[in-house]
Amino acid sequence: MVQRRGKTNTTGALWVKGAALLGGAAVISKLLGTLQKIPLQNIAGDEAYGIYTAVYPFYILILFLATAGFPIAVSTFVAEGLVKGNILAARQVLRVAMILLTISGLLGFLLLFFGAGIIAGWIGNAETKPAIQSVSFALLFVPIMAALRGYFQGSRNMVPTAVSQVVEQFIRVGTMIIVLVLLTTWTISASWIAAGATFGAVTGAIAGLLVMLLYWRRHERLQQLEWRRIEAAKATHSKERFSSLARRMLLFAIPVCLGAIAVPLMSIVDTFTLPRLLQQPGMSDLDVMTEFGIYARGLPLVQMVAMLVSAISVALVPAIAEAKASNNWHSVQQRSELAIRLTWIVGVAASLGLAITALPVNIMLYENDKGTVAIAIVAFTAMFSAVNITTTSVLQGIGSVTIPAIHLLIAAMAKVLLNFLFVPLWGIHGAALAAVLAFAIATILNLIVIRRRVGVIFSLHIYVFRTGVALALMVTILVIIVGGIPALINTFNLLSSTGRLFNSCIAGLAIGMGMAVYIAALIRLGVLTAEELAFVPGAQRRILPMLRKLRLVARE
Repeated sequence: MVQRRGKTNTTGALWVKGAALLGGAAVISKLLGTLQKIPLQNIAGDEAYGIYTAVYPFYILILFLATAGFPIAVSTFVAEGLVKGNILAARQVLRVAMILLTISGLLGFLLLFFGAGIIAGWIGNAETKPAIQSVSFALLFVPIMAALRGYFQGSRNMVPTAVSQVVEQFIRVGTMIIVLVLLTTWTISASWIAAGATFGAVTGAIAGLLVMLLYWRRHERLQQLEWRRIEAAKATHSKERFSSLARRMLLFAIPVCLGAIAVPLMSIVDTFTLPRLLQQPGMSDLDVMTEFGIYARGLPLVQMVAMLVSAISVALVPAIAEAKASNNWHSVQQRSELAIRLTWIVGVAASLGLAITALPVNIMLYENDKGTVAIAIVAFTAMFSAVNITTTSVLQGIGSVTIPAIHLLIAAMAKVLLNFLFVPLWGIHGAALAAVLAFAIATILNLIVIRRRVGVIFSLHIYVFRTGVALALMVTILVIIVGGIPALINTFNLLSSTGRLFNSCIAGLAIGMGMAVYIAALIRLGVLTAEELAFVPGAQRRILPMLRKLRLVARE
């Protein structure tokens, strides 16, 4: 009995360690993927950035349709086979997945490469065709990589997936920067520069696949020791028919795929509506893509907030699922409310902070102040997308997997309608407002379901009044720094307040001071307690000791 318990604990520890490793790799990958857009705009300009921003979400959608759900299906089916000691079944799952994914990837490649002209026509901008064809080649490599990742995850070996994710992103970003530097020194149109940038997805996919194949080769050498077991398994386990296993995998993967495509659909809406709606008499296709690129400047900043929130959700949601499994609904309510409260106070502060510092941040990252108002409006998607990520995770933790996807689909449809209403009136500012309202719809719908199914109570006193006081203090500091210091310098003609270095200093000072004041006020006002902060990853070792030194929380 003791041995079994030890084995179970070891297995659980492996899963936890593996999940942490994958989570860390995912954060690094997302960080690289998000930050790459800034050098893209800096090197290639708003025209190429706009084309890239329009094309890439469409590639992600096709990629999700070709692969999403299969890594999870493969890992689940492989794990089931290995638990039963059926190594043959695990290998058969990989073989069937590779066949299915190779076919879907090939179809996706043919659709994008040969249909690029038609798709560019749907987008309403011929300049996007070369980039669509360039990125299509990645679909020849990503599906096999996805199947191998699923196999290793099902085998409780998360290292290959984590390493391949990081290598894929490094090669992708490196290729993009090298190609951009080369192409911008030549006389080449923005459409072909954007095509060169998107080709980074191809080299990244090849690099990621090579990493997985190296791990597979090593796995096969080690597996030679298991051939006797495999031969014995042939006699004791019947082999499932290809059609039967393929059908089971598709039935498992398709619902996951439908949930996964809901998020890129929000970006796809802009891809298919904004170029047409932004078109004005006398504007060329490149002029339209320039406007699209200026509109997209704020998106990486909002995505950074979403990444931070995802890290919080990863830590809290398993605790919600555990409480539900033990029928402890009081803990489910407490943990759900804490997760939502944490992301709300992060998201709303990020939105207000980015809106107020939009001018210096814009110049710091993109060299000029074009699209500052659009960035200030888009900033408010941060608080809604942050809470939406966490509420989605909470709903998944209690078993309501499809509801968040349905809500995002509703939000995507609302985004279409709102784009058609607002963009003709206010241009990219209307598109930004439509994005805020669309994410608000998805978030509110999630909160309504959580309120009904979990019984979470959201205190107006905590969420609005006390948090509002902390926000007011933060906003005061930000306004003094962002507005006061440049005004003072301009009055005495001390130095230029329009340069990139100066605005970088202002943005950094404002963010640092504003965040410090906000966190201190939250804790002093009791919006967060030391016990609740202990749930945040790393808080016990770093955040709480510092807060105790500053006497913001009681010493132990």
